[in-house]
Amino acid sequence: MQTHNLGYPRIGAHRELKKACENYWSGKISQADLLDTARQIRSENWKLQKESGIDLIPVNDFSLYDQVLDMSLMVGAIPKRFQALLKQGISPTDLYFAMARGYQKDGLDVVAMEMTKWFDTNYHYIVPEFYENQTFTKTSNKVVEEYKEAKAMGIPAKPVLIGPVSYLLLGKEKGASFDKLELLSSLLPVYLEILKALQQEGANWVQLDEPLLGMDLQDKDNRAFEYAYKVIRDTFPELKILLATYFEGIQHNLKTAVNLPVCALHLDLVRRTQQLEEVMENLPEKTTLSLGVVDGRNIWRNDYEQSLGLINQAVQKLGDGRVFIAPSCSLLHVPYDLALEKDQSADLTEVRQWLAFARQKIDEVVTLKQLATKVGTEEVEAKLRANQKAVESRKVSELIHNSKVKERLKAALTEDAERRNPFAVRKVKQAEALNLNIYPTTTIGSFPQTKEVRRWRRQHKKGELSADAYNQLIEEETEKAIRWQEEVGLDVLVHGEFERNDMVEYFGEQLEGFVFTRYGWVQSYGSRCVKPPIIFGDVSRPEAMTVKWATFAQSLTDKLVKGMLTGPVTILQWSFVRNDQPRAETCRQIAYAIRDEVSDLENHGIKVIQIDEPALREGLPLLRKHWEHYLDWAVSAFRVSASGVQDKTQIHTHMCYSEFNDIIRHIAAMDADVISIETSRSQMELLDAFADFQYPNEIGPGVYDIHSPRIPTSEEMITLLRKATSVLPAEQLWVNPDCGLKTRGWQETREALKRMVEAATGMRELVSDTAL
Repeated sequence: MQTHNLGYPRIGAHRELKKACENYWSGKISQADLLDTARQIRSENWKLQKESGIDLIPVNDFSLYDQVLDMSLMVGAIPKRFQALLKQGISPTDLYFAMARGYQKDGLDVVAMEMTKWFDTNYHYIVPEFYENQTFTKTSNKVVEEYKEAKAMGIPAKPVLIGPVSYLLLGKEKGASFDKLELLSSLLPVYLEILKALQQEGANWVQLDEPLLGMDLQDKDNRAFEYAYKVIRDTFPELKILLATYFEGIQHNLKTAVNLPVCALHLDLVRRTQQLEEVMENLPEKTTLSLGVVDGRNIWRNDYEQSLGLINQAVQKLGDGRVFIAPSCSLLHVPYDLALEKDQSADLTEVRQWLAFARQKIDEVVTLKQLATKVGTEEVEAKLRANQKAVESRKVSELIHNSKVKERLKAALTEDAERRNPFAVRKVKQAEALNLNIYPTTTIGSFPQTKEVRRWRRQHKKGELSADAYNQLIEEETEKAIRWQEEVGLDVLVHGEFERNDMVEYFGEQLEGFVFTRYGWVQSYGSRCVKPPIIFGDVSRPEAMTVKWATFAQSLTDKLVKGMLTGPVTILQWSFVRNDQPRAETCRQIAYAIRDEVSDLENHGIKVIQIDEPALREGLPLLRKHWEHYLDWAVSAFRVSASGVQDKTQIHTHMCYSEFNDIIRHIAAMDADVISIETSRSQMELLDAFADFQYPNEIGPGVYDIHSPRIPTSEEMITLLRKATSVLPAEQLWVNPDCGLKTRGWQETREALKRMVEAATGMRELVSDTAL
């Protein structure tokens, strides 16, 4: 029996990688300094896992930005628009970042590659771009170099690559209409070249990640898997391939998955425990089974007795020589180390005993092997007893259960999820109350969080800055933002959210049932890290959360100021959620808390209220057969949060990086008066779903990409808006950025929004000219 890990957090214990990348982008450190930080993080991760007792340690799970982008560079899938950068002699590192972030200097203006969610997680990957008859060539030697680096340190290394079929299926076809799987025959030789180099360097095991085996596949997809892995096995009969599936069970692709000619198959037994028996019944005699029994997606302590039941079941059927123990997926999705949480709140003190971060999950994997193999029995048995004591204490803790919350939900009415009148009626009343221009302009909510703003927050939390002094500074920053928005000519203003740390954390800090960490950071995309709240108990709102700053901002101007809230589904999705009750029940609890806040905002004179739900689509189960159930409760939760207002109060929502075609009916069922969506990177392609469906409500298609530092021209935005008006009436359209501006700098933000207002003005003139 062996232990292994599928991947480890790469940001560093104190977000060293984030800081190094951002310092490199701003010219504060050299490329050599950046790469040295990367080597140090890799080395520390490897040493930690080796010292803990992991038998096979992942290599190439580290990335400067994104593992899918790494693969694109490795196989030479570099979009044609970046060729000009290559001709200028750009370094591989700078080309890599340009593909992720765009490039706007030296007379060149190159748009970044598209970014979207990694399955149903809150991690974003850079979407590969494929062209008809595309050829591939090995362009990066990253995985081999990192394997050599680990080998020199004495690390029992297992190189990790995204499998060839999943890599293609994760990408998008560009240009002519064709099937991206047609490229498999030209892609495979590059994979074979990489595998040959690894084998020559002494690699024994190689992990190929094929998470698409957990998705709904077509026959041609299954044939692609069969073809690819036959070629790999025929070429490398001695190389041990561990095929990793995760995030879903593989029962629906069972025949394909178990019969692929690989040495080991990894299962996510946290997401789908029930698949174990069926897989074992069909597993070829010599194939090893890797049991993903430690949750790689959530932060709850493992229940050793439950995991041992699965391990013992597998050992009895297969023998311990054919069983591996591992986390369910890469630990990329959980924080680095619980031991860092030394300064903790009273709630965290009690909740802590129920938690495990990446460092602790590695220990859990090793301990499970010791328990299963009876190694170090007395000490290990003590760990088992302590584990069971913690598991039982969580079941009965009074900290978790709130009778008032449970009673409120029990007495809830169906009418709580219904607006008073349909949109056609509300639209007339809102037009009278709000008196907006055609093509009204707004932003999604946040403005740049400067170093000064972040420093004030830190000082306030440490007690170095009094509440009065802190509030005064935030008031001054808010007023500057309001005055600037008035000056530039935006129609619906925002207060800027300078008092907020994160769009979920801010609300969780004010809701009962949440607890927070100080160092619980996880990577969202690139250098962007978030610190998800932990929902451990029943959720309620003790007092108003946003009314103070919304009403202060509204008092400064005669223009409309939006109240800004995060929706219940997004708070759920972007938190670590309790696993002792259905997620739908937790979401309903959050929905009623947000409903109370919406009512308070309306009662204090806020006429436009935005309830952001960027995570609604990412919460979709990976298998379509589970979609309807999820969408029913998710849409209902949003409607509960939004439906307690009068018709004249305008409810907005925001979603980003989503493909809406498959769920457009449910998006419409949310019944938000205005929805803003990401469309700039996709060149307004996402609007087609709304047009085909004849979406009745109003839409703000994002006209520029805030995730890239490049500033588009007003003409470019007008081009996008004209595309929008070719599929939707002007009366339905708003003008806004793709997303919030928190992570951008003020200089680029000011210029981009000026150009955006110019674009809206230009569109209004076009409408006026047409009318004449």
